[in-house]
Amino acid sequence: MTQTACKIRGLEKSFGQNHVLRGIDLDLHPGEVTVLMGANGAGKSTLVKVLCGYHRKDAGQLELMGTPFDPADAAEAISLGVVTVHQNINDGVIPDLDVATNLTLDRLTEPGAGLFVRDRELREQARRVAEGMGLTMDVRTSVGDLDVADRQMIAIARAMARAPKVLILDEPTSSLSATEAERLFELIDRLRGQGVAILYISHRVSDIRRVADKIVCMRDGAISGIFTEAPLDYEGAVSAMLGHRMTDVDITPQQGADPVLELRGIRLTSDAAPLDFTARDGEVVAITGLLGSGKTKMAEVVFGLSQPLAGKMQLDGQVYSPAHPRQAVARGVFMSPKDRGSNAVIPDFDISDNMTLPFLGAFSRGSFLSGRRQRRATDAMIERIGVVCQGGSDSILTLSGGNQQKVMIGRWLIEPSRVLLLDEPFQGVDIGARRDIGRHIRATAQGRATIVFVSEIDEALEIADRIVVLHEGAVAGEHINQNIDLTALVSQVSGPAWEEAGAEG
Repeated sequence: MTQTACKIRGLEKSFGQNHVLRGIDLDLHPGEVTVLMGANGAGKSTLVKVLCGYHRKDAGQLELMGTPFDPADAAEAISLGVVTVHQNINDGVIPDLDVATNLTLDRLTEPGAGLFVRDRELREQARRVAEGMGLTMDVRTSVGDLDVADRQMIAIARAMARAPKVLILDEPTSSLSATEAERLFELIDRLRGQGVAILYISHRVSDIRRVADKIVCMRDGAISGIFTEAPLDYEGAVSAMLGHRMTDVDITPQQGADPVLELRGIRLTSDAAPLDFTARDGEVVAITGLLGSGKTKMAEVVFGLSQPLAGKMQLDGQVYSPAHPRQAVARGVFMSPKDRGSNAVIPDFDISDNMTLPFLGAFSRGSFLSGRRQRRATDAMIERIGVVCQGGSDSILTLSGGNQQKVMIGRWLIEPSRVLLLDEPFQGVDIGARRDIGRHIRATAQGRATIVFVSEIDEALEIADRIVVLHEGAVAGEHINQNIDLTALVSQVSGPAWEEAGAEG
């Protein structure tokens, strides 16, 4: 390709002493999908925020369609043709408004749009945008009443309506089922044909194989690899992203002792095969799979948030059938949920109160909470898991995302458990915090069964003794974390479509 939609040369960005972007050189071409891969903390988000006007660059040059490009804010970036759909869906939609208003909001706020809105005309415009995306919902529906996947599609449709020259998609399939993801991929195919340059941030192998024309890897704020030769070298890209081969992990797998949690004939959905699973004392098991594979449903069943359609569970050899989470916690089954922002962190509480919240009775005498015992336990946990703070009395909101996540996991480590469920424990944390969390989970594994639910294969490899793959609610494979056949593991995660693509390639 001779034309370049976006040219980046020598891009630098620092925050205080933290040098986040180090001389980034990158070209985005019309009609090409560039997949950007990088572990947490690699600099992907900062690069995107510079391109979309959220941060100003410190040094380097940016060009858009051959013209210097240095947006002062997001509005200017959008007006010039760089549009971003962020991973946080609520950044792209307004839940209190209906679908039609969300899809046409930018036109309503354009200069000269007038003070009065013609409702019929607005709905017709919105219907055309929705049809172009393959959306079938009533455009009069409130976005807040839609499920997460439909809200994600609305955010992407709104971006399409701005006719971008460069479209940035940040983990766009993270909330989509396989069917919904395929609708998105078909849209990307159309946009590629229309000459839109697409920067697609992901390291999901199924996404990359489906859409990527080029893979660019980042590590420690710099470009660590560019892959353009077909077939694209996914394993090589992962090695460039991590600095080591995906399977080169410093783990000696533990077999575990006696069974702690046993699932027999558990049916997660009406069309899923029965699921059998055992977790042993001292063992860390990673459950991995794509969105809709059954990971979250399995966690909810074990924690009493949901009931299986069939099958039985045992805990330490006794019948285990929690009707709600209180019964699970009473039996020593603890769960750290994946969305700490809405399901875990209490913004008005300090670190100590957040960490001890489920177990205040253990720090009380009669009806009085012992602040001294609470602080002593909290301070010990802060030191053990390496929370960077002044002390337990700090507001939880003063912490970085990684340190907030450490507090949420520390919450469920502060009292002994028999089963510890960790749903996406590395979500939104940098690679340093991820390794701190993983080391501590493994170091404290004796005396309980630990089950970690993760979407990313590299995260499973960094923490688990054993990796179990779910696909469509059933076990698709099981691997001891030593000399793993990565091709087989990825094939099981991605399902038959990946196998067929691999055979064709």
